[in-house]
Amino acid sequence: MASQTAEEAMKAVRGIFEQYHNIRKARCYQGYDVDLMKNLKLVAATPKGTTTYELLIDERYSNLNGVMHGGAAGVIFDMCTTTALGPLSKEGYWDFLGGVTRTLGLSYLKGVAVGTTVRIHSEVIQAGRTMALIRGSMESLDGKTVYCTCDHHKVHVPTPEENKKFRPGGEKGKL
Repeated sequence: MASQTAEEAMKAVRGIFEQYHNIRKARCYQGYDVDLMKNLKLVAATPKGTTTYELLIDERYSNLNGVMHGGAAGVIFDMCTTTALGPLSKEGYWDFLGGVTRTLGLSYLKGVAVGTTVRIHSEVIQAGRTMALIRGSMESLDGKTVYCTCDHHKVHVPTPEENKKFRPGGEKGKL
């Protein structure tokens, strides 16, 4: 069932992070998204499927020109937009990390200098039984500069059984 309050929406998104970190620790996973999932700061989430994060763009996310690497922007958007499905999720409906990416289209508008803290906003535009569209933007903290935007199309796939035991509250835990 979709969350009814902003507090419940925040809890749903935090639950995704908790499950991610539980799986990561159990499997000793050290993929390139680990630092991102440790450093994202959740600022807001709403029951209609929006999230807002802040993230310091440091050298881990940069290229040799001292700005955020385009590939890093893709990973950032992939994770941030996906978690916007958290407040809408229920067993069998966009649970855990919401499935797989079908397409992720980014528009780069302005380079993000290393040392800049950005705000990433994501909004679920449509979520059906098997497909979803989430839009994202990465902006300056004051909202005056838009660095890049994305349209993220996702295809729902069931949460693998072995990942269900890592849910907050265990396998039968609320999503």
